[in-house]
Amino acid sequence: MPSHFDLDCLRSFVAAQDLGGFNRAAEVLNRSQSAVSQQLRKLEEQAGQPLTRRDGRQLVLTPAGDTVLAYARRLLALNDEAMAALGNYALAGQVRFGVVGDLAESWLPAMLASFQRAHPQIVLEVCVDRASALFEALDRGALDLVLTFGGDGRIDAMPWRALPQRWLGAVGGTFTPDERVELAVLPSPCRFRKAAIDQLEAAGIPWRIAFTGHSVAALWAAVRAGLGVTFRAVDDMPQGIAAWDEPLSVPQALPISVNLHDGGRPADAAIDHLRGILLELKD
Repeated sequence: MPSHFDLDCLRSFVAAQDLGGFNRAAEVLNRSQSAVSQQLRKLEEQAGQPLTRRDGRQLVLTPAGDTVLAYARRLLALNDEAMAALGNYALAGQVRFGVVGDLAESWLPAMLASFQRAHPQIVLEVCVDRASALFEALDRGALDLVLTFGGDGRIDAMPWRALPQRWLGAVGGTFTPDERVELAVLPSPCRFRKAAIDQLEAAGIPWRIAFTGHSVAALWAAVRAGLGVTFRAVDDMPQGIAAWDEPLSVPQALPISVNLHDGGRPADAAIDHLRGILLELKD
């Protein structure tokens, strides 16, 4: 008996079982029916016993055929995984990626780390900043891709997600009627700082800036410690922070759009691959 199975024969064998016959397998694999039948005979020679038997007009698997089919799926999956891994090493280049702090504090770091492990030849440079700074860097060619709030009017905007905007505070807290709202915010200009103040002003609710942080991480630390509440877009809720019901007389805000931008420039394979992964994750 041969010491190994032919992977092409195994692939035809699996295709025939999945597609309901060797005729259909031959069409999908772009081979003649006789070639696929010959591969089955070769596979039976390698197995040293029949893998199918006649049952009326149909070919059904023998017990040995069932066993070979199960192992064939595993062998082909491992082969395809190995080929894909080698393809990843062939993908090289540099990607300069910009992202706003709110998204950089959620699931995105793990996804980017996974991308770089899968494509070790790609140099990944990540910049975390405000939307205005990211757009400026993108337009002068210092960044290749930007994931940020707004930018709906730009011709390079690729819709990614619409995130809810909520009031966020320490877990277990709530707004108290007739009490001044203590705000934790980022420095101006900041769309969420302005939105929070505009909502409170429109409802006639007193407020003051109790904490100003220079990063989203600092902002979350202040909110978690109970130094103030903040108004932000919600992706993954930070630990120790909860969405509060809106202050009295303040309606719930509409979701805000998040777009992916490439500056409208042609992209190389590395940039295009990361862009494709991000767009696949938009839902």
